[in-house]
Parts: sequence; C-alpha cells; structure tokens
Amino acid sequence: MRADEVTDCHVLVIGSGGAGVRAAIEASQYGETVLISKTIVGKGGCTTMAEGGYNAVLRDVDTCGGHLEDTMKGGAFLNDPQLADILAREAPLRMGDLVKWGAVFDFTDTDEVAQRPFGGQRFPRTCYAGDRTGHEMMMTLVDRPSFVMEHAKNVTVLQEYTVIDLLKDGDSVIGALALDEKGNIVVMKADSTVLATGGGTRVYDISTNSSSGTGDGYAMGYRTGAELIDMEMVQFHPTGAIIPYDARGRLVTEAVRGEGGVLKNVYGERFMKTYDPARMELSTRDVVARAIAAEIQKGRGTKNGGVYLDVTHLSREQIETRLPVMLEQFLKFGVDIRTTPMEVAPTAHHIMGGLRITPECRTTLPGLFACGEVSGGVHGANRLGGNALAETQVFGKRAGEAAGKAPVRKKSVDERQVDACRKRLNAFLSGSTNPAQVRTKLQLAMWEGAGIFRTAVALEETLHTIRHLQTMNLKAASAQNLAECCIVQNMCLTASLICRSALLRTESRGAHVRTDVAKTHEPENSPFGHTFVSLTREGIETKEVKA
Repeated sequence: MRADEVTDCHVLVIGSGGAGVRAAIEASQYGETVLISKTIVGKGGCTTMAEGGYNAVLRDVDTCGGHLEDTMKGGAFLNDPQLADILAREAPLRMGDLVKWGAVFDFTDTDEVAQRPFGGQRFPRTCYAGDRTGHEMMMTLVDRPSFVMEHAKNVTVLQEYTVIDLLKDGDSVIGALALDEKGNIVVMKADSTVLATGGGTRVYDISTNSSSGTGDGYAMGYRTGAELIDMEMVQFHPTGAIIPYDARGRLVTEAVRGEGGVLKNVYGERFMKTYDPARMELSTRDVVARAIAAEIQKGRGTKNGGVYLDVTHLSREQIETRLPVMLEQFLKFGVDIRTTPMEVAPTAHHIMGGLRITPECRTTLPGLFACGEVSGGVHGANRLGGNALAETQVFGKRAGEAAGKAPVRKKSVDERQVDACRKRLNAFLSGSTNPAQVRTKLQLAMWEGAGIFRTAVALEETLHTIRHLQTMNLKAASAQNLAECCIVQNMCLTASLICRSALLRTESRGAHVRTDVAKTHEPENSPFGHTFVSLTREGIETKEVKA
C-alpha cells in the first residue's frame, strides 16, 4: 500500500450534498477548490432524497423572528440561538439565489413561490417543488451548466473517493487522506477543510438515509480532536414506509401531512387528538413519532406494525400534482394512495447534534470547518421539517466563504500519519470478520437499545455491544473493499458517541426520551445545556437553556 497521489488545493470540501456543493461553489471564488465525494455528486446523498421543502419567510404576514421562535421551541430551546437566528434571517436570501439560478419551485397564481404548512410552524413557510424539493435543489446546484460554468470554474470534482481520515499539522487540520476506487491512498493537502459529510442514521436498522449516511464526518472529526455536541439528539421521522420489507424506513414526506393527510390507528381513530389536540398531525416530529410509537405499543397498530396515513379524502388532482413522488412510490409497493391509506411507522432520520461550530462554521480545530447535518447546534433537540434544506444553503455558503477567505498556509504532512493509515489498511487485508456482519449487528443493537424510548440499562448494553464490535478484525476481500471496512469503523464510533451522549443526558428533551428518569424538559426551569464529547473531555455544560 502506497500513497501514489498527492493533491494540494486552497479549500478541500468533503461531501457532495446540498451543503457541500454550496460550500465548494462559494470557496471557489477565493482559490482552487476540490470537492470530494464517496458517491456520484448530486446523486447519492440525502439532499437529493429530501422531499418536503425549504423553510423561508417570504410573506409579509410572517417574520424571521417568528421563524426563529418556532425553531427554538421545536428544538426544545437547546438550539444555539445565534445559529438559529442566522438560519431564519438568511434562508430567504438563499432561496432567492436558488430561484435566480433556475430552480423550478412550485409557484402560486400570483407568481410567488408557493408555501405549504409543516409541523411546528405558525405559518405556511415551507417552499417546495412538488415532493421532490431536494432533488430540484441539487439539479440546480450541479446540473445547470450555465450556473456551474459561471460560478464554479475553480472546482475540481473527485467522485467515488472515500475520505478515511483528516490530516493535521500540530493542532491544525491541513487536509485529508482518501482512498480512490482501487483502494490506493490519496494525500489531499488544503489550507482549509470543510466537512459536509451529512448524517449518520444508517447506524440504525431502519433509516431514511441513503447508503452514504454512515456518520463518517462525526467519526473523523472526533478522532482528529474536534468537539461534538448533543449527539444523543437523533430524530426519528414519524412516517417511514413499513412494507414491503426491503423498503422499510423509506421516507414518507411530511408534505403528506402538510397537504392534509391524517393519521389513524387500526380502529380508524384519528389519534393525534390525544397527543396534541391543537396541532394534530402538524405537531413537531418528535411528538408525532412518539405518538405513533405509543399507539403501536398499546396494541392499536396494524398487523404490519404501523399506523395508517390517509389522504384518500383529498382530491385526485391534489395528490397527483402535490405528491407525485409519494403516489409513484406507493404504486410500486402495490398501494394506490388515492384510494388506500399508507402504512407507516417511525424511522431514524436526522442527527441534530454534530461538530460544534461558530457562525462562520469554524469547528474547535483550526483549519476545519463544518456545515450541514454533520454540524451541531442549529436544530437543538428536534429539527423542524423544512429547516434542513435551508440549513444546507445558509451554512454551506457561510462555510465555503469563511474557508475560502482563510490564508494560504505552508502545509507539512507528517509521514507518520500516512504510515499509520497504511498499517490500518493492511490489517484489513489480513482480517477475519466480514464488515457486513458487523454493520448488521450494530444496526440491530442501536434500533433496540438507542431508539425513540431509552433507558440507562439499554444504552449501557448497546454500548457494550458496540465496544465488542469495535474489537473485530474486519476483513477486506480486496483492495477495493478497504473503504467498506473504514466506513463500518466510523459507524461503530458514531453509534458509541450517540450512546455515550444519551447516557449523559438524564432528562427527556425533544427527540431524546429517557423513560427511566422522572425529569422532563421544562423551558422555564431547565439547567441542562449541551452534552459534549471529544478526545480530551466529555460532559454537560452547566449554562442555563432558556425559553
């Protein structure tokens, strides 16, 4: 194993979803930028799969202050107020960019961007392109040649390269080590490095995430010494498909409820009136997910282990024009949602925690920036639907701009880092355990022990299982399989960070529910702050978190 390729650039962007591509476009205005992706850019990430919409204040009846308040309340007041304020204030500007660059959103008869209601928001502020909003955004950022030619001339794109670790010179990050499609080591030096690797709920058995959502950025950041916050805050989307078996967890967009879909148990009862009579199906995701899980636990679920999501009372035209992807998806499953209710259940969806960042997206390590789902603080203890796509553009721009403005540095790569990487990879070639088996055992353990409802006993047992899996000698069948072994190691580390953080937070707040403790989040009397983990420290901040 040898390092047979070395690249040197001003900004290295790791990840090719909405945040990564936007960061690369911004950074390229300041110098040579490399965008590296373990998938095909614009095709393999979770942004492309995001269906519901993009939150932005576009009407006089709404305000950015109202968006901030809804975001803070939805996040159980664990959000970083400054980051949440930036999201609310700059989301309309970034929406304007997308429209100017050619994004085809739905428009009203008066030529305004159409907006639909989403959970936890006082006004309809979710902009959409049918139920394929993320796909439309990525096509705008990646596949519109006139835009790419004008704005991203200095971007070199490396596809199907897997970044396996960050490089440091002293305390500063100076790039990364990657594997190409043949398993060769590539040394990538950069004045600034942006992590935009997305989420990690593939550590769970049932997840909406694409195959790339394996938590690589969390793991690499932690190993390098960055501090992460609130990793216990994992959002379980209320509505994931449950049949057929191989489609379990596939996202059933919140847009279905935004368009008027209703939830019913096996007896035909609209049960959300019991859990949130004011907001019903448009309550926040944590509340709706717990309500569905509770109905199933109490024996009021379907024989397939779900509940019904019903849009049969809507007009055929509304379903066909506003929910075309959902209609097509369920037709493939043998269900016509125009005449038959969908069966749904909660599915692991989004990690609200991540690398601690400043408003300029700087992490706690010099030279390292983070944006998108890999960063923490914007969403607090629960994310409002529609805020994630906005986050990709708001903080993708900020990260790329700040990284691009950073000074050019002399970068000295310590060969011992490359040698350690080579040693790690060589061990995989002589290993004995199939990484797919480790992945499956990890996912089942996390689903059972670190899901919607948690206890210290179950979390400790799950952590014990993870630590056992981390001792396995992973086997790479060939040099091309080396990346798979690295990814499974990242999944195990990310899962352990979730469990360790969940044990630290001995209260129920937002998406994190501890059934073994009496304390429940109350904003007016809440001394808990962020959980934090790093190589050098771990605990809970004692500052007040106020409404």
